[in-house]
Amino acid sequence: MAVVVIMPKQGQSVESCIITTLHKKKGDIVKKGDVLFSYETDKASFEEESPADGTVLACFYGEGDEVPVLENMMIIGEPGEDITPLLTVGQEAASGSHPDETGNGVTPPDIQTVEPAAETSTATIASTHNDKTLQGASVQAGSPENRFISPRAKILAEKNAVSVAQLTGTGPGGRIIEKDVEAYLVNRPKMTPLAKKVAAEGGAQPAAPGTGLAGRSRAVDLSAPVNTIYGVDYEDKKISNMRRLIAKSMYASLQNSAQLTHHLGADARRILDLRKKAKAALESGKLAVNITLNDMVCFAVIKALKKFPEVNAHFLGDSKRYFHKVHLGLAVDTERGLMVPVLLNADDLSIAGLCGQLKEIATACRAGSVNPDILAAEAGTFTVSNLGNYGVEMFTPVINLPQSAILGVNTIVPRPKDLGDRVYAFVPYIGLSLTYDHRSLDGGEATRFLKQIATEIENLELDVLI
Repeated sequence: MAVVVIMPKQGQSVESCIITTLHKKKGDIVKKGDVLFSYETDKASFEEESPADGTVLACFYGEGDEVPVLENMMIIGEPGEDITPLLTVGQEAASGSHPDETGNGVTPPDIQTVEPAAETSTATIASTHNDKTLQGASVQAGSPENRFISPRAKILAEKNAVSVAQLTGTGPGGRIIEKDVEAYLVNRPKMTPLAKKVAAEGGAQPAAPGTGLAGRSRAVDLSAPVNTIYGVDYEDKKISNMRRLIAKSMYASLQNSAQLTHHLGADARRILDLRKKAKAALESGKLAVNITLNDMVCFAVIKALKKFPEVNAHFLGDSKRYFHKVHLGLAVDTERGLMVPVLLNADDLSIAGLCGQLKEIATACRAGSVNPDILAAEAGTFTVSNLGNYGVEMFTPVINLPQSAILGVNTIVPRPKDLGDRVYAFVPYIGLSLTYDHRSLDGGEATRFLKQIATEIENLELDVLI
């Protein structure tokens, strides 16, 4: 009996996922446990395995598609099996948008069903696919290589005077599809009708902004086409879904809040001494976890937050939400981009417990197995971003709205300090950069909180090292 593979729900806050890779397509034979497709939420990536042996009879979405959670993704069964009852209205509606572009979408049931003669050789299948591709493609002369473009993409490109040589295809085999043209048009400056005609005929490029109405590029604004001798000396690459989401989040944060950053240094002699003791205790076996400087700073931040409830809050526009517990966000650099997992109830933990759990969620982020629910900005009450290991002396972190503030931790540098009795010496200072939402906090409150963090760092006591 055929089985339906749905898009899993990864966490309560996740409403949809994006297909990154289709490992199996319609007609492929699969075994139970084979990876069918890879997908990602806003920041975490996952793989979905086949629940049974069989053949992929239907594939409702293609790579790059955003799929609602719990939506039907595939059907696996035996060749020739009737899957009509499993085809929902939603999938039938979605099918119209995929076959022409990706070749993987759902077609009406009589075409969708894989017939028993599926033992056709791989070479035959590939040949058939290529024939269909050529029928719906146009070969672009003058480009470095023959370029395939779908009919709808070709019509849209010609209508808007877009040179195919400027496009990067994301369809099968590098085929240019409609969404590739749409993506190009989003970023291209607006042009007058005459400018479009001139650009189409000569390959000239529009300027941004132009001299026409509303900044449109006129014919006189067009620049010369790419030098035919040297060719194109750059490469356009689509950004990842994660980078797109990070960009959207950062832009929204700066556009929808009044952010200001204060910088302050804290005497780091105390925590450097504690760090030496922690390393010695770890090496001797007296300590089971490796307590780092970042762990100590986070521990000090938690102490300061308990004394400044105005900071441990969300700004909601016409109200503020004050939290009784500290849910600490920690910026983690991963190969896929920046992630900010949240450690819930961090104020309940000892320094050893805090150290262990911060490392655990950071490892989960880098492995791509973190719970999406703890990546939501709403899950945290305050965030720490540490660039000290990179030697950064000062920076301006961006707030994870609706949080009221974020702390940037900088590298340790020697600075002169008055030790008393007119004696000065160079002392190691750790830089602290507090960005706060001025709608939520006044400058005085933010400054006092930042000073409290420095005080906690300079007077930190760790029971495990006594």
